[in-house]
Amino acid sequence: MSVMDRTGTSKSGARHSGHGSSGHRSAGAIAWWLLSVAGLIFAMVVLGGVTRLTESGLSIVEWKPVVGVLPPLSQTAWLAEFSSYKQFPEYQKLNLGMSLAEFKQIFWFEWAHRLLGRVIGVVYLVPFLYFVIRRRVNARLGLRLGVIFVLGGLQGVLGWYMVASGLVDHPEVSAYRLAAHLGLAVVIYGYIIWTAMGLLAPRAQGPQREGRYRVLRMLMPVFVLLVFVTLLSGAFVAGTDSGLGYNTFPLMDGRIVPPDLFIMSPLWRNFFENMPLVQLNHRLLAELTILSGLGLVILGQTRRIPLAARRVLLVVGVSLLVQLALGISTLLLFVPVPVAAAHQAGALLVLTAALWSCHELYRRG
Repeated sequence: MSVMDRTGTSKSGARHSGHGSSGHRSAGAIAWWLLSVAGLIFAMVVLGGVTRLTESGLSIVEWKPVVGVLPPLSQTAWLAEFSSYKQFPEYQKLNLGMSLAEFKQIFWFEWAHRLLGRVIGVVYLVPFLYFVIRRRVNARLGLRLGVIFVLGGLQGVLGWYMVASGLVDHPEVSAYRLAAHLGLAVVIYGYIIWTAMGLLAPRAQGPQREGRYRVLRMLMPVFVLLVFVTLLSGAFVAGTDSGLGYNTFPLMDGRIVPPDLFIMSPLWRNFFENMPLVQLNHRLLAELTILSGLGLVILGQTRRIPLAARRVLLVVGVSLLVQLALGISTLLLFVPVPVAAAHQAGALLVLTAALWSCHELYRRG
């Protein structure tokens, strides 16, 4: 009788252990899938920046979610695409006389950007359906994954809404819509990263010895928000071409504060549309982000926090210094495409490191 009991208990324990192992493998698989999607979104954001920098975003004047997957495959198709482009203000006011070869150069950037968006949709949807059908996700995680999918669909609609703003009399996309498009992409990216980190390193159970670094726990989410706001201010710099003026540092053409900061009416428009103030805002936010981030790094090294969190804070510090160098270089070199694209990538890396650090601080005591 006792042998049978021990055997039954052992088998039950084995079954329980096997189930836990399977759940762990599922969590790991889902996490790495999400990180792969995040990597594609990272590439999408950088490619979107290149598309903006090369002024390629208005080269495709129609939104064809399905048939637009294929580029023009014949000379006749290319001529038809070019003819459509000629009907809109960007060609008529900025690129009059452009050759077909020149049109192809800007077309490929925008086409690649849209294609990558479609690829991300497929790479997300197919595994998502698989995990749901195979019951590898619980209700809470399933809801999170569903929210990510809905946000991704909205991002596609918002992208076309942004492009449509430049297909009118003034051939320039709205800086507000550009910032919204970038901001939503970053929100989706950050949400995916946070979800994946939670699956790879779930929060430990039991008492949390947070008293020694409660201040850090309070300040890191604020720092993440500051990084996000600074990134959004960069979108307004790009949307108003403010990076092409005042290409000196640390002063702005010899001044601490440039003139004509508040020449628009109503007053609030200056913060988003007036080139000197838009660039000044981005500089000040970037400097605040750098100083506060480095301050948090130093604070973290003086507190008895988990070793992993201390190391990630050092990553935050290094990424901030690299981003500072890229930002200054972008400005002084008059916004060369490779350096400016690296600067945009650097912003995402800083955000990623900040989220990672925040997660480590909240994961365990």
